[in-house]
Order: sequence, then C-alpha cells, then structure tokens
Amino acid sequence: MRVPQKPSPRYRNLFAELGYSLAEINTRTEEIFETLFYGGEDVQLYHSVGADMACFEDTGNYDVRTEGMSYAMMMCVQMDRREEFDRLWRWAKTYMFLNDGPNAGYFAWSCGLDGRKNACGPAPDGEEYFAMALFFAAHRWGDGEVHYEAEARQLLRTCLHKGEDGGGGRPMWDPETYLIRFIPELDFSDPSYHLPHFYELFAL
Repeated sequence: MRVPQKPSPRYRNLFAELGYSLAEINTRTEEIFETLFYGGEDVQLYHSVGADMACFEDTGNYDVRTEGMSYAMMMCVQMDRREEFDRLWRWAKTYMFLNDGPNAGYFAWSCGLDGRKNACGPAPDGEEYFAMALFFAAHRWGDGEVHYEAEARQLLRTCLHKGEDGGGGRPMWDPETYLIRFIPELDFSDPSYHLPHFYELFAL
C-alpha cells in the first residue's frame, strides 16, 4: 500500500479533531481510494481504457458523467495520483469534449462506457469541478504533457464568455444575475451548483 503524504498543517483535518489518529485517517483514506479505483470489477468505479485513458462509471445509470469524472479527478489530485488523474482527463477530452455546435468548448454531461455521447450539452457542475481539479493539479504537479492551468483557464473563459464573439451558445453564468445556470439553455439555477469556495480560488 502506498504511503500518502502527511496532511498540510494549513488545512483543518476534521477526523483528527474528532480524535482519530493520522495513521488511522491515512490508512482508511487509502483503503477507500484503492477500493473505488482498484477493488475489482464488482466494486471499482474506475476503468482503464487503452494505454493512457480511464473513465469513472456512474453505476446508477451505467454511464459516464462529467460530475463523476471531475469528482474522480479531484480525488486523484487530493491523493497525489497523477497517472490516474491524467488518464481521466484524457478520456474526458477525447470522448466528452464538444468540438462544434452551440455548446462547443463544453463537455457532454453523459456518455456511454464506450465513449458515445448520450447528450450534446453540459451540466455546469462538471465544468466547475474540472476547472478546480485542473488548477489544483497545476499547483501540485506543474505542467507536463497536460498543461493543467491553461486547460482550466480556457474552460472557465468559455463558461463565462461564450457567445460574446457572436459564435453562438450561452455562458454558464448568467451575466445579469451572476448565478450559474442549470444548463446554458435555461435561465434558472441549481443550488447544488453554487460553489463559493471555488469562486474565491477562481478569482485568485
């Protein structure tokens, strides 16, 4: 079993505050990660695809969703698992990224396990988590084959400014209310999409 890094003293550890030892916390966290990613086909959600990609399955719907992929990337960067992070991002860019149409620059919120798109539109919580995970990756690992910060900045620019150049489509954040939309085509929001702690870091 890999030994995880010690947690930074800059961040609260609520499990430690409840009386658990760092050894217990680290061991349990690593066990959960190993189960979700490598626990065997009957329990794991992470599936390697080819030589350099992977997807994260939504077992309730037997598909791959941007929220699950981006949450999995967030788990990887928190656990210092760069290979798995890069594999997930490559799959998302290969199969979920929308290259044309009014939602070009966003990600299809649902794809089959074979990569075929089930939708041609995004769910903004996925884009938010993709961007934040990429910024964290840039700070943790720096750029390599993947230019994490540039990818995050481009994605956020699309989310904020889409349609301003006359190319069609709508931004994810309503420019009048500043609230994130449920989907770009609709003007109502979803409370679960509001991530003020992310927005503070995006602003920085």
